[in-house]
Amino acid sequence: MKFQLLANKMEAFLMVLVLCLFHFFITTALALNTISAGQSIKDGETLVSAGGTFELGFFSPENSKSRYLGIWYKKISTGTVVWVANREASVSDASGVLSINNRGVLSIMNGTEGVVWSSNTSRNAAKEPVAQLLDSGNFVVKDGYDSDPESFLWQSFDYPCDTFLPGMKLGRNFVTGFDRHLSSWKSEEDPAPGQYTMRIDPRGVPQFVLKKGPAILFRAGSWNGVYFSGRSVTEPNPVYSYEFVLNKNEVSYKYETRNSLIFSRYLLNPSGLVHRSIWNERKHDWEVFSAAQADQCSIYARCGSYATCNTVETPPCKCLEGFKRRSASSPDLSSVDWSDGCTRRTPLACDGGDSFLKQTGLKIPDTSKSWADISIDLKDCEKLCLKNCSCTAYANLDIREGGHGCLLWFGDLTDMLEFNEGGQDLYIRLAASNLNHIQSKGKLTEKQKAGIIVASVIIASGVTMLALALYVWKIKRRKTGEHGKEDFELPVLEFATVAIATNNFSRNNKLGQGGFGPVYKGTLIEGQEIAVKRLSKNSGQGLEEFKNEVTLIAKLQHRNLVKLFGCCIRKDERMLIYEYMPNKSLDYFIFAKTRSKLLDWHSRMHIVDGIARGILYIHHDSRLRIIHRDLKASNILLDSNMNPKISDFGLARKFGVDQTQANTKRVVGTYGYMSPEYVLDGLFSMKSDVFSFGVLVLEIIAGKKNRGFSHPEHDHNLLGHAWRLWMEKRPLELLDTGLVDSYDETEVLRCINVALLCVQQCPADRPNMSLVLLMLCGESILPQPKQPGFFIERNILTADADEIYSINESTITSLMPR
Repeated sequence: MKFQLLANKMEAFLMVLVLCLFHFFITTALALNTISAGQSIKDGETLVSAGGTFELGFFSPENSKSRYLGIWYKKISTGTVVWVANREASVSDASGVLSINNRGVLSIMNGTEGVVWSSNTSRNAAKEPVAQLLDSGNFVVKDGYDSDPESFLWQSFDYPCDTFLPGMKLGRNFVTGFDRHLSSWKSEEDPAPGQYTMRIDPRGVPQFVLKKGPAILFRAGSWNGVYFSGRSVTEPNPVYSYEFVLNKNEVSYKYETRNSLIFSRYLLNPSGLVHRSIWNERKHDWEVFSAAQADQCSIYARCGSYATCNTVETPPCKCLEGFKRRSASSPDLSSVDWSDGCTRRTPLACDGGDSFLKQTGLKIPDTSKSWADISIDLKDCEKLCLKNCSCTAYANLDIREGGHGCLLWFGDLTDMLEFNEGGQDLYIRLAASNLNHIQSKGKLTEKQKAGIIVASVIIASGVTMLALALYVWKIKRRKTGEHGKEDFELPVLEFATVAIATNNFSRNNKLGQGGFGPVYKGTLIEGQEIAVKRLSKNSGQGLEEFKNEVTLIAKLQHRNLVKLFGCCIRKDERMLIYEYMPNKSLDYFIFAKTRSKLLDWHSRMHIVDGIARGILYIHHDSRLRIIHRDLKASNILLDSNMNPKISDFGLARKFGVDQTQANTKRVVGTYGYMSPEYVLDGLFSMKSDVFSFGVLVLEIIAGKKNRGFSHPEHDHNLLGHAWRLWMEKRPLELLDTGLVDSYDETEVLRCINVALLCVQQCPADRPNMSLVLLMLCGESILPQPKQPGFFIERNILTADADEIYSINESTITSLMPR
């Protein structure tokens, strides 16, 4: 009996022990991502979301000792902060404590138990308040362990900072006026709200905008049923799904990733730049997927009213059909400043004498002064617009299923962009007489049509005979060996023609000696001045480089690229015929004490801007994606107006649309301009050209060469010298002494900052050329650069070079990448 009683007691004890252990383990597990009323976490302690993706705790931003409560990625990118609670009220030391009271209010207290920050709950207090960090990155307060988002008492997703995460909602509640929007950090060290915000503007038809204070910098556009109209989209997005809500109660937008293994974020940085990035597990880094401000046409109202912007045209702005430049003093094609926009050629009649011109492939105008109705079709939309004299255009509100709904504009049409693919249709109101004039262009009378038919027959016959003669001529040329086996997309000039033009390559006509041979000035019989690059037989540029330059540059047309007129091949001799540049090359001016004085600060900025635009064109806007690989001062030619033109595409390489970098065993280029990853590992990309551009900018500012630079106080090259001055907060000492009376201090500091960002050691840290242009032209706060690559010249010598061929300034190096 006693034994049985003892056994029962032992069994009861074990049951209690098991229950206690179970409660302990459950409590411990929950404590990893949860705290309940009366509990807290101190500085040094953290909460981790159930899947281990996010972590919450106290942290200090880079170069700061202040402590903030924040959320950051834990699983993939430790230290990437996505949310901060006490943005404007830091804790000065490690005494901070986060707690939750029995009413569900979160509080941060400092060492003196003063409240630094607290949450506000808009609902009734909970019976069992719990604060939990979810695997979405959302920190929520709820009643017990209820997982229904509608029952949350408070959530961090309602108070975004600089990061827009999947599942987060941005927008405005029309009933309460509550506005969820992104706001940049004030700086890299200070998470307080900065001057940039990304939000949905509720005026007219709501649209996504980026603002600096009250001013709009960038407009993503209104929702068209599939995407925001500021984007050019032709196919569904395989990575994201989107949800846009617009009703009498709210306007909101959120996105989700279709694959839970993909980590994505939007970031509004302290400089006002918006990036969408995806975590690249292979590189173990964030990879920028897209940038809101991708080019000059992304600047809000870049071309003023009634004008469109097109990145592939020069100039990018042009008036709509039926409109003309508003400023009489600025011809259509010459003025850079289009802020005054365009005006109508013929005033509207407003009495039934108006009609509409259809424009296709557009980013539709600013909708802040517009009106919409989803139930009206396009035909009735036109009738509505004609009834109101203030109505200037109309379009479909929703582009799905062929389009439906009505969107009307009142007042000026601004911030329009021409897309090469995608875009929307816009019907623009014009006076009927003006529209008839536009539509009559190109229409012919019967007599004119008959004349054209006769002329076409004659021309066709002539072309046939000419083609036959050309075929015979080519056969003869091949037999004589005068022409190579390759067919080029440029005119092939006779050797005799080039010899006559250059006075038989007279010494008096010689313009200079490049890395691949002499360059001569010539004049063709019709009076066209040319520059002839005669490739020496023993030069480093062989047949492949020659073919490369001819075929690539033939497809490129931009005001900041040198124009190639043709080529000449005579047995094993090859020549390139360019447009003549009367002011020679950039190095002729900036590295000469006397001639450098001819380039004041304004001229140098003009040259920097032109070079940047030329590189942007070959990287992003041309039919091909080109990596130049030999950007240097001697390859920047100057025309009669000192406009810069990039030349010498012999070493350039074409990239595919999705290609970001390539590898080579034959590293070619010029020391002092080549990026570290290219010299040491044979890796080249657009960021290699960005590095070369940064070197060029520093040389233009300083009037000194990067390679061969010497200073009595140190052994650094120009990059190292510029970095040293920057870190010592005396960057203006880099400036060419000849510019002391002409420079703009703000512009100089911005230029040096951008140049140092371009020459950073890691390619991923360097901006792309679209961002470079925005930073050069804008007024945003720029990020602080990191140490440049090739901090001192002798770092280059760590490369395992098998052979080095030096030809004047050019250097071709054969390396075996590591």
